[in-house]
Amino acid sequence: MAVFQYKAVTSDGQMARGRIDALNVIDLEMRLKRMELDLVSGAPVTDRGLFGGRRVPRRELITFCFHLEQLIHAGVPIIEGLCDLRDSIEHPRFREVIAGIIESIEGGETLSGAMSHHTRVFDKVFISLIRAGESTGRLPDVLKNIIDSLKWEDELASHTKKVLIYPAFVGSIVVAATLFLMIYMVPQLKQFVRNMGQELPAQTRLLFFVSDALVAYWYLALLLPIAGLVAGALVLHSNPAARLRFDGFKLRLPLFGAILRKIILSRFANTFALLYAAGIPILDSIRTTRDVVGNLVIEDGLRRVEQLIGEGQNVTQAFHGVGLFPPLIIRMLKVGEGTGALDEALTNVSYFYNRDVRESVEKVQAMIEPLLTLLLGGMLGWIMLSVLGPVYDVISRIKT
Repeated sequence: MAVFQYKAVTSDGQMARGRIDALNVIDLEMRLKRMELDLVSGAPVTDRGLFGGRRVPRRELITFCFHLEQLIHAGVPIIEGLCDLRDSIEHPRFREVIAGIIESIEGGETLSGAMSHHTRVFDKVFISLIRAGESTGRLPDVLKNIIDSLKWEDELASHTKKVLIYPAFVGSIVVAATLFLMIYMVPQLKQFVRNMGQELPAQTRLLFFVSDALVAYWYLALLLPIAGLVAGALVLHSNPAARLRFDGFKLRLPLFGAILRKIILSRFANTFALLYAAGIPILDSIRTTRDVVGNLVIEDGLRRVEQLIGEGQNVTQAFHGVGLFPPLIIRMLKVGEGTGALDEALTNVSYFYNRDVRESVEKVQAMIEPLLTLLLGGMLGWIMLSVLGPVYDVISRIKT
């Protein structure tokens, strides 16, 4: 099923544009008819770019799951509930996705089967949980658990952004201040210092060399970092070996590596607990969890865990044998496996790491501010000493 971009006319004569899944143009026209739209033109979207098409915001998914859970719990049929949600959703892409789900269900598919056609909106964990809820008759309970999980992911994402945004913002100020001094201030002082007629010290010559290079090739200073980022993204996107090495490097970074590992392990524990509590077997839960950790090193470790369990080892032995997971997870897995409450043990692990991530982010923010201040102060000190050093030497000679 392809994604079509269409232009249509509403019943009151207004022009409407959007995207919707359809088999072909005829199927597209029929789907739009059911949405009370008359097709004007439509074409399949073939190029989604390096980073894919538009995603539905997590807040929209939370609202959708909440309303769907309330409607199903009240006894409203699935199709009627989805039709009500389709008409009330403001996000255009999500409204088109819901319309496609309604079409698939009317064609005889289950809710999870219909959602599986929209993997950019509903990931494998989401679809697996919905399928488990349908098979056990506990769909409202599963939707409630999904809502809690999405809210937790939203909070976790905000912690991750705090780690990245603040250093990026302050670092940008440091870089901008350095470029301003090197390109504007230093050239104005350079001629004055050279007219003193004395031999310049090494740090002053280095400062003038860097300043001259930035003045002459300022465009390279702006374009090379951007080109490097784009080239790096292309390599990581097309080369799994490079992506594996890069993911391992991220986990070894000072300060940030430990926080990233905790975020990944927290996401793994929460997702694994959610899947296992929904009645999905352990091997299937691990297989599904591999796709959401977002790190090839941890993903490869989970693949080995799955293999060891398949060979007959218990869960605790398999996770311990891989050597990637900290003692806390191993200990809680052992307790959960012994008591038969593996999902509760993993939920406790997720809670612990989530709290630890929050505290670690606060500590890193407290450390980054003075470090960046020292960096900026060191840069300014180097420039001032390089410029004022020769001036001070001349004044000292005059006095003598």
